Amino acid sequence: MTEFEALTLDGYAARSALTDQRRGSSALSFALLGLFGETGSLLSELKKKQRDRTTYLGYADAVVEELGDVLWYLSSLCRQSRIDLSAVARSALSAGAPGLKPDPSLTFHALQPAVMQLAREPTASFERTLLRLATRVGELVQEYETVAKRKRAARLQSLTEVMRCLIQAATEAGLTIEAAAVKNLHKIFDRWPSERIYPAPFDEGLAAEETLPRTMTIDVFERVVDGRAFVFQRSNGVNVGDRLTDNAPVPDDYRFHDVFHYAYTAVLGWSPVLRSLLRLKRKSLPAIDEAEDGARAMLIEEGVTTWLFGQAQQLRYFEGMRRGELPLDMLKGVREFVAGYEVERCPLWLWEEAILQGYAAFRFLCEKRQGRVTIEFKHRRLRVGEMPS
Repeated sequence: MTEFEALTLDGYAARSALTDQRRGSSALSFALLGLFGETGSLLSELKKKQRDRTTYLGYADAVVEELGDVLWYLSSLCRQSRIDLSAVARSALSAGAPGLKPDPSLTFHALQPAVMQLAREPTASFERTLLRLATRVGELVQEYETVAKRKRAARLQSLTEVMRCLIQAATEAGLTIEAAAVKNLHKIFDRWPSERIYPAPFDEGLAAEETLPRTMTIDVFERVVDGRAFVFQRSNGVNVGDRLTDNAPVPDDYRFHDVFHYAYTAVLGWSPVLRSLLRLKRKSLPAIDEAEDGARAMLIEEGVTTWLFGQAQQLRYFEGMRRGELPLDMLKGVREFVAGYEVERCPLWLWEEAILQGYAAFRFLCEKRQGRVTIEFKHRRLRVGEMPS
């Protein structure tokens, strides 16, 4: 699909299926739970807007995102039921009995009026439609418990009722299902891509004195000085930064946290903190130097690192977690943290790689109390191993 082609129902279903992480017997129950949960989230956005009518400015964007999430799980259910999403949509548009015939050419654009007005405030009809959607989803979940006894046409009828409510809700909100579908595809491939293509470095083409290291080895070790434990860092015999403590009432090994900045450098090609430590700011580009390499950007990086550390402590520092398993909401939180800065362009899957690699090195250092950390930007890797005697 090019940027100018209308998105078809079955085209969306095929692309969304590529990001479905569930297989086997659990896929159906996961789709049912997801549809039920995302419908609840859609209702929650309505509730938030009614509660905070003047201050909840993200209402419209949130509704589009939640509509897309409901659509994703509805598409997954159709796939589990061996029913084309376009057949469900055709049935939803029909006033008569539902039919099983798919229409591969059916586009999202054809589901709604050509002209709509965005409703920045939830209307009474929108509220009623969402409640009806929740009712239909609840009935569908209940009916699927006896899926073995149900005929395919009956499944289509249940799916059709949900789709009909979804289309009506979007129309009453003045939002297009197509926009929700496109935004949903962008979100899921941002998190679970079919192909991992690393973005170009932010400092590509600049002189060496303004470029983050593409390779670098740092020895990180703990030493006790005057009864206090400090972490020192040294590269090529030169100290990197100051000696560090936890800066906390209760010791938590945060003194090893610079390893996260090394991970950002190795994987994302970004770290205002390391640029400052190594004096590699982009002085030839004054606007970039001030905004992207300045004190505020450094505070943003430290803030992200501290916030993630709090999340990691609750999840055993992500031990045992593999690619694709970090919480989506946490990664979206990181994106919100860095909004407006160049690193915002990094996809969520790349942030996940940086976080997982950084915490793998952190766990190693916490266990050994020292180690050799190596930045390999060419391979987007941060390696850690024993420090030579």
